[in-house]
Amino acid sequence: MQQKIVSTERECLVRRVPNGDKQLIPAGEFVTITQDLGGNFTITWRGNMYRVDGTDADAIGRKPLKLEFTTPGHSGIEEHQVYQALETVYDPEIPINLLSLGLIYKVTVEQATHTVHIDMTLTAPACGMGPVLVGDVEHRVGMVPNVKKVLVNLVFDPPWSREMMSEEAQLEAGLFF
Repeated sequence: MQQKIVSTERECLVRRVPNGDKQLIPAGEFVTITQDLGGNFTITWRGNMYRVDGTDADAIGRKPLKLEFTTPGHSGIEEHQVYQALETVYDPEIPINLLSLGLIYKVTVEQATHTVHIDMTLTAPACGMGPVLVGDVEHRVGMVPNVKKVLVNLVFDPPWSREMMSEEAQLEAGLFF
């Protein structure tokens, strides 16, 4: 994708790369879209790099990602919807979702507190996008009905390897032979 300068059409909450700190960009600001992979966008604004979630893409003139979940007929969290949300979170450098990459190790739903606990890893322990990916997971899983809190625990044991990827992900990445 070629870089493109656009004006924000509304204020937008973004996360700074690589530390994941949240920042509100006002409407009418000029930003440069530098990356459009996996349904999210990387932009630069005032000399810093930020991540725009795909659900907020309309703020930069793009078609937003619509996450739609059926509201359950009870106050509990549907675990399959948590996995649905996780399937929409993509590694920013490899446009493959975190589940298919094998980066999600464990999901526990605590119904009493409406909390989702997630153990996940990164493709490399020193991955600079770790805080941004954690923010992506928290944001998307937080959209699931009845979820009040998402707690992500970054773990590095066992270390991630390409064997943890689904066969489809390996094919998509050109690693399955």
